[in-house]
Amino acid sequence: MHAHIIYENDDWMPPLRAALDRADVPYDEAVIHEGHFDVTEAPPEGVFLNRMSASSHTRGHTASVEHTRQLLAWLERHGRRVINGLHAFELEISKVQQHAALEQAGIRTPATRAIAGGPEALVAAAQDFPTPFITKHNRGGKGLGVQLFRTVEAFEAAVKAGDWTPPPAHITLLQQYIEAAEPFITRCEFVDGTLQYAITSDTSDGFELCPAEACRSEEERHAIDGDASLFALREDVPAALIDRYARFLRREQIDIAGIEFIEDAEGRCWTYDINSTTNYAPEVEEKHGLSGMAAVADLLQRERERAATAPASA
Repeated sequence: MHAHIIYENDDWMPPLRAALDRADVPYDEAVIHEGHFDVTEAPPEGVFLNRMSASSHTRGHTASVEHTRQLLAWLERHGRRVINGLHAFELEISKVQQHAALEQAGIRTPATRAIAGGPEALVAAAQDFPTPFITKHNRGGKGLGVQLFRTVEAFEAAVKAGDWTPPPAHITLLQQYIEAAEPFITRCEFVDGTLQYAITSDTSDGFELCPAEACRSEEERHAIDGDASLFALREDVPAALIDRYARFLRREQIDIAGIEFIEDAEGRCWTYDINSTTNYAPEVEEKHGLSGMAAVADLLQRERERAATAPASA
């Protein structure tokens, strides 16, 4: 029984392919961009891993997210096991839904306002929103659309000057800016409800913080070669927070995710993002003998074995 990998960005695939090969997991790949599937037919047997990215539009794959939503619904209607299935994907592509789910679970999040519309709607929504705040896209990825504004006037001037990129799903967020005690965020990597490790990401130069090798500029790769990585292992994440995250992921049917938080000067943790299409920092893994993708491959192997002994699906 095969594993089927659903994705759109080939640059992010080599570490997963290597892990699957090492674990001897048979798999095939489905690039979801343009194409078709027959909704009147049954899907192939096997276990499906959803690796679709919320930032697919930045690579010209504007149909990929909606295509994937329909594909996952079809697979799950036929009883196929999908790792990071439709419910998890809906959270991946909507920070509004993420924040609502986190709040419901009792996890502290920054105040956030969702805005539909253009410049006039943005300016109107900001008038009574506490400053400083950041803007971000409801569906973005890679920190795209994130800007810090200390005053409403500065935001209004930027909007009127056209220094604002319309989001792909039409919803812009204003979000309370959390002043970090130190200039970094923490990302906790989970697979199948278990923390694999946590890393810190240096935010001194901005918020576009994809840890994967494929996301790096030539300058960043050179800095990493010189032992000046933006990412470092963190081993003192509060155990209570890890437990809360694990319970949250089980509740929300998220099999694989990186969860990001900021700590303020009072030591409070503010959770602001869930990345279910997670990538891993190779220099951190190599230095400490870790492998997030090996854990993903192990999960796929377990699910394949479980599906092979389950009653036949429709």
